[in-house]
Amino acid sequence: MTTSTARVAPIVPRGPGPDAHRRRAARRRAVRPWVLLAPTLVVLAVLLLWPLVRVVDLSFQDFGLRELVSGESNYIGWANYAAILGDSYLWTVVLPNTVGFAACCVVLTVGLGTLVALFLNILGTFWKTVCSTAIMVAWAVPAVTGTYVWIWLFDPLNGLVASVLAGLGIIEPGTVNWYTGRLGFYAIATLNVVHHGFPFVAITVLAGLLTVPKELYEAATMDGAGAWRRFWQITAPMLKPVFAVVTILSTIWDFKVFTQIYLMPGGNGGNAEVFNLGVWSYIQSFAQGKYGMGSAIAVLLTGILLVITVVYMRTLFKEEDL
Repeated sequence: MTTSTARVAPIVPRGPGPDAHRRRAARRRAVRPWVLLAPTLVVLAVLLLWPLVRVVDLSFQDFGLRELVSGESNYIGWANYAAILGDSYLWTVVLPNTVGFAACCVVLTVGLGTLVALFLNILGTFWKTVCSTAIMVAWAVPAVTGTYVWIWLFDPLNGLVASVLAGLGIIEPGTVNWYTGRLGFYAIATLNVVHHGFPFVAITVLAGLLTVPKELYEAATMDGAGAWRRFWQITAPMLKPVFAVVTILSTIWDFKVFTQIYLMPGGNGGNAEVFNLGVWSYIQSFAQGKYGMGSAIAVLLTGILLVITVVYMRTLFKEEDL
């Protein structure tokens, strides 16, 4: 009796198909940028995210010197925010100072920077380099140094402005103090901030102007368009993203101005009529030891900046979709 044994072909494991390789390659490409960004994101989280979380946490506490020493927490919910929003000082002094000062500074900084950029754009290479370097000196000067220069210029006794006006017979020497009045104080602060901020706008807008084809201006000139019409119909539309960036950055910087206000006479606590949100937060926290209240003011300032930025960006994107 003969038996036959059937041969079974061995099962060879099949490797992953081309689709699996493509999926893995796609996953690697998606992950690779995050791997490269990971160190920076970790640093930002440590330096920015954690302090922000801590400030928000303190804003819900009655946190003073006793809690700072003991390390205890004293949560009081929304009481700090209720006290701030219910204080007439916020609505009559601090918020108008902050918003009005920032609005004036943004308009003047962007406007002056744009005019300077247009002027630089018509210069030759040599003078353009010289003038650009000169105006960048104002931006390179630290805010502390620049503030003390403006304080000296408007010093009531020995300042240059007071001396010139007294020499012309307009004022009596030593009789006018511009720092005691709210309007005079912020007029000097505005000059200081605009002087320090316009070089950034000028150089940024100039870089954008260099990308606009000169043929567009030549064609517009042949059609009889003047300088004003060329600006609004060619320059402004072409540089809308540039203007958006400088406007948003100027708004953020000018809303949270601290050094230029705090260092001026009366700005460090001597004159409560000139506080903005940044200085008010600092005074509450470090001068009066109310860290919870100061943190709540800082969170309020951050929220206002976020709302302004989001509204501006949404408006800009809607205009681009039209």
